[in-house]
Amino acid sequence: MADGDELFALIQGAKDCHSLLKKHLTKERYEKLKNLKTKFGGTIADCIRSGCKNPDSGVGIYASDPDAYTVFAEVLDAVIMDYHKIDKVTHPVPDFGDVNNLNIGDLDPSGNLIVSTRVRVGRSHDSFGFPPVLKKEDRVKMEQVSVEALKSLEGELAGSYYPLSNMTPEVQKQLTDDHFLFNDSDRFLKAASGYDDWPTGRGIYFSANKTFLCWVNEEDHLRLISMQKGGNLGEVYKRLVNAIHQMEKKLKFAKKDNMGYLTFCPSNLGTTMRASVHIKIPKLSQRPDFKSICDKYNLQARGIHGEHTESVGGVYDISNKRRMGLTEYEAVTEMMRGVNEIIREETSS
Repeated sequence: MADGDELFALIQGAKDCHSLLKKHLTKERYEKLKNLKTKFGGTIADCIRSGCKNPDSGVGIYASDPDAYTVFAEVLDAVIMDYHKIDKVTHPVPDFGDVNNLNIGDLDPSGNLIVSTRVRVGRSHDSFGFPPVLKKEDRVKMEQVSVEALKSLEGELAGSYYPLSNMTPEVQKQLTDDHFLFNDSDRFLKAASGYDDWPTGRGIYFSANKTFLCWVNEEDHLRLISMQKGGNLGEVYKRLVNAIHQMEKKLKFAKKDNMGYLTFCPSNLGTTMRASVHIKIPKLSQRPDFKSICDKYNLQARGIHGEHTESVGGVYDISNKRRMGLTEYEAVTEMMRGVNEIIREETSS
């Protein structure tokens, strides 16, 4: 465990580090966990490597594999409770609601404010580890079984798969222009082995009309994404739920009773769901109470190019903040209520 000891020494010596890893991985906990291994061969060193090498991390710990959430629960549970602001690691049985009777429609029928709507979830195969414990052949095998399932999708979900490894310059340019392509530029993910064997085993699937896509082996094994122009959250959500149900007929996803669906980063656990709109709120966003209004409705506001980016022309990405302790249907309806309130505040400002 020399590797683990060196990493632990690094984080202990990082004076300006405020990550959840540093806060919760005490010496006592580290000593208790350092010689343990998961059934996938994962160690605590695999979980903490990125956070130790990047002391400016916010969370700083990843799960080496689905089993890590059990084997290294002592530190991961503490991080999960802190990040998700919950008193106990608990999560309800998944419930997507009755898709034929959702009471969720178009949040902006006028089309004046909402530019686009998107809902995504992360999914992990229960028979594969996460990036730190994967070998090249695992990534290739995982891509094969994922693509097989994706190619069974029917109706509006039917589409094509484009592997990153032999992508033509034309397709690459088109996908970049569409903002579909993911890259290997995140140093936190890189240090956690997220880009090992790049670009092998990675790719993008999307439906004919590009309203459904799936990233294969980006951060998570699978990222399922439903999106379209305008504000019809009901259509976007229903499409995603349909895709999840079709995929579950072919694949077995990693779940834990008290955590919901398992993901590489503990920040995405639970519903793993992020429901968002790109919305024009030039007036509300300038008000001093903008952040407190978002907080009141458990919303997160950020620039349209992702976390830590600025707004462009008064357009913000507004999404649900809570992932754990509520069902998928509760998460999407909470986001809907919050966005309705944002629209009300903008139009009355």
